[in-house]
Amino acid sequence: MKFISKVHGEMKYEENDIVTFNKGIPGFNDLKKFILLDLDEYEPFKLLQSLEDDEISLILTSPYEFFNDYEIKLSEDTIENLEIQSSEQVMILTTVTLNSDVKKITTNLQGPIVINTSNNIGEQIILDNAKYKVKSPLI
Repeated sequence: MKFISKVHGEMKYEENDIVTFNKGIPGFNDLKKFILLDLDEYEPFKLLQSLEDDEISLILTSPYEFFNDYEIKLSEDTIENLEIQSSEQVMILTTVTLNSDVKKITTNLQGPIVINTSNNIGEQIILDNAKYKVKSPLI
């Protein structure tokens, strides 16, 4: 399948690249369908592109690429909402805020995106842990 993004141009994707956010994403509550694509030239970053608004996309990364001690505990509600049966089904990603100054690139450790990789249902959660910041420098 193909999707034309205003920012990223033509993007090819498969059905299994579609992630459904039943609750939307904070700030984009009306948008439910996104595609998650690897940015091969910019590993370890990924692109989360809305299929419902060609102007909306987010850069994501695995927090574990930069923060070895990052830990979260999923609530029972999140486990139920995402239909998670085992930890192997869970992918944790965080949004990245880009900046022309590499030292000012940050990621949101307080609001990770959790995706069940077996059914591609996702949800952004907010952690109640003062240790994690909304703007945590990657470098």
